[in-house]
Amino acid sequence: MAQGRGVPGDHCALNVTLYSPGASRWTMTERGAGHIERGRDHFRIGPSALHWRDGVLTIEIDEITCPLPRRVRGTVTVRPQGLCRYVAALDAAGRHRWGPIAPCADIEVALDSPGLRWRGHAYVDSNEGDEPTTAAFDEWDWLRARTRDGRTVVVYDVRPRAGGEERLIATRFGADGSAEPFDPPPRHALPLTGWRIRRHARSETPSVVASTLEDTPFYARSMLRSRLLGEEVLAIHETLDVRRLDRGWVQVLLPFRMPRRA
Repeated sequence: MAQGRGVPGDHCALNVTLYSPGASRWTMTERGAGHIERGRDHFRIGPSALHWRDGVLTIEIDEITCPLPRRVRGTVTVRPQGLCRYVAALDAAGRHRWGPIAPCADIEVALDSPGLRWRGHAYVDSNEGDEPTTAAFDEWDWLRARTRDGRTVVVYDVRPRAGGEERLIATRFGADGSAEPFDPPPRHALPLTGWRIRRHARSETPSVVASTLEDTPFYARSMLRSRLLGEEVLAIHETLDVRRLDRGWVQVLLPFRMPRRA
C-alpha cells in the first residue's frame, strides 16, 4: 500500500485467526506470484489452498504463525445455504465495493494443529477496490449478527476522507441470498481500545463489549452484545482506522504480523 499500485497476484495471503483458550493462533504470510496457482474452482497460496466443488468451499490450511512460529494445519469446510449477488459501493465514486458471497452458511473446522474440532454458522463476504483504501476513507465500523430466524444482519458505517459523503449500509440477508435493507439504528460510541482507537456501533441501545479479540494500532475486532431489529444479538464488530494505518510507524510494524515470502 505504501508503495502505490501493485500487482494483486504478487501480494496474496491466507489469514487464519483462532480464538481459543490455549490454542489461539494468527497467520498471514504474504506470498509472491511464484507461490500461487489459481483456476476457475481452485486457488493455491503456498502450501495452503481453497477449492470450490459441488457448492462447497474447502480450505486446506498449512501455515506458520508469526511472530512466534507455530503450525496451523487442517481443513475448514464451508457449505453456503445460498449464494448472494448483492454488491454495494462504499464510496461515492464506486471505486470500493463490498458484498456477501454466502451471508448464511454452515462451517466445519477440523484442525490437527492445534487440535480443534467444531461445527457452527459461517459468513463469507468480499471487499474489493480500484485504489488503495487510504485514498478514500478515514475509518469505518462494520457489524454482523445472526438473528433467531437464521438471517444475517450487517451494518457498514463508513467515514470517508474529509469532504466526502458518509456511507451507511444496513441490510438483512436471508439464507437464500436475498437482501432486504432496514432503517439503521443510532450510532453509539464504544470504549477506546488499548491502542486508543475510536470505535462506534449501530444499535437500538448502546452495545456492550463482550470481548476484544484483536487490538492493533489500526484495527480492532470485538464481540458485542447489541440490539438490532428488536432482538438481542451477539455481534462481530470491526473498526478500521485508515488514517492510523497510513502512518509510517505502523507500516514498519506490519511485517511482524505479516511476513513476506516473495
